[in-house]
Amino acid sequence: MSATISLEECRALAFEAFSNVGVCRPQAEETADHITRAEADGCKSHGLFRLPGFIASVRSGSADPQAEPDIVDAAPGLVAIDGRRCFAPLSVARGRVLLAAKARSQGIACMTIRNSLNFSALWPDIEPLAEQGFVAFTFINSQSFVAPAGGTKALFGTNPMAFACPRGDGKAPMAFDQASAATARGELQIAARDGHEAPPGSGLGPDGQPTIDPSEILKGVQLPFGGYKGSAIALMVDLMTGGLSGGFFGYESRAAYNDDGGPANTCQSFIAIDPLRLAGPGFRAHVEALFERLLADGDARLPGDRRLANRARTAEEGITVEDRLYATVRELAGRG
Repeated sequence: MSATISLEECRALAFEAFSNVGVCRPQAEETADHITRAEADGCKSHGLFRLPGFIASVRSGSADPQAEPDIVDAAPGLVAIDGRRCFAPLSVARGRVLLAAKARSQGIACMTIRNSLNFSALWPDIEPLAEQGFVAFTFINSQSFVAPAGGTKALFGTNPMAFACPRGDGKAPMAFDQASAATARGELQIAARDGHEAPPGSGLGPDGQPTIDPSEILKGVQLPFGGYKGSAIALMVDLMTGGLSGGFFGYESRAAYNDDGGPANTCQSFIAIDPLRLAGPGFRAHVEALFERLLADGDARLPGDRRLANRARTAEEGITVEDRLYATVRELAGRG
């Protein structure tokens, strides 16, 4: 069973829950907004489902509820951020302003974030850059959950990446967000909660054998998608994040984790490119020609189209929240 609530109530519940445990207003607002954007786009694994974990990290002391990120203007095209153990959405929102200004000035800019607690979806981080006309990438690591191809021990995080491209005619940017693991960890957690099977190839149980039982995978180890291809991408993401930022690699994040059920100390990187400096004013029309050709082929669709359809629907109809989760969220918000 589930309850139906508006996006406004979703945001209010999340904000109240953060406020109740002493999270400062900037962190509470940005993180509540991030949770709501995930729910609006139909990404249940990064919406209210994550709220209890965020709150647990405050109560355990792993998150600093009053932290302000330290933003360093590192070079004409570089931004370096130390999150000081704040929730990542605040670091991203604050740093993205300077990143966009540098990309506009230089044609390309890069930003890294370390010492940041992240439980969130990635496309909301870069859609605002694409809305400003930039082609944008972001990469993020996490504590170790995923074995390298050919291995059986966790080394990488699920190490997702996201890409966004501006479009013409007032259309929303094309954006995708995907893990380098065969299955996102949040999807496994929801499957375990709801009694569903995991897709074949998602991971190994504690005995080192393949399984489609998500509970056993969560106790064992996840696997990269595409074998060595996904493993190579996971390695690249760790280097682009923990390496470039000077923060933790996945196994280092795991060693520092206190098992509170909340987000781990992670690292993130961004690249923003001004396509007008390279392709000129015809960039968007050229992109649209490619997209039109793709969409003309049978049932092919653009990455992110289902999210955009969900976004339009939930703005009118609201979102559904599983009953037990809804009760937990209301209790955290002081409404129980």
